[in-house]
Amino acid sequence: MAEIPDSLRLLFEATLEEHGDRYSISIPQEMIDESSLTTNDVFRVALLAAPDRTRNETDDREIVPNDDQLSTSQWEETPPVEEGEIRSVTIDTLGDQGDGLAKVERGFIVIVPGTQPGDKAEVRITDVRESVAFAEPVTDPEVR
Repeated sequence: MAEIPDSLRLLFEATLEEHGDRYSISIPQEMIDESSLTTNDVFRVALLAAPDRTRNETDDREIVPNDDQLSTSQWEETPPVEEGEIRSVTIDTLGDQGDGLAKVERGFIVIVPGTQPGDKAEVRITDVRESVAFAEPVTDPEVR
C-alpha cells in the first residue's frame, strides 16, 4: 500500500482525459469548495492506478477481484468517520479559515475549529461530507 504523506491536501478518483497532445484530470468544484485548496496555488500531482488489480505478496500471483469488488474501489468508500463519533486526533496544520486540520484513515480530513498544529484532542464528529468532516473538541486540546 502506498504511504500517504502528511502534506496530502485532497484525494479523489478521476478519469484521465486526452485533449490532442495534452492530458487532463478534472477536479469537481465541490471537491475544491470542501477543501483548503485555492486556485493559482502550485500542487504536486501523483497518479495511481485504480485499485482494480492487486498482487498477492506471498507468491506474486495476480488477484483479479470479482465484479462486486470492482464496483467500489477504496476511493469510493464511505467516509471513515460518522456523525456523533468521538475520535482522538492530532492537528497537523491550519486550513485557510484558521481551523485545525487532522487526518484520519486514508488521509481523510477532519476540520476542528479552535485548535492549532500539534494539539491533541478528543473530538465529536458533527458533520460528515464526501471528502471532509467537521468536528468540535470534546475536551480542551492538549498542546504537544
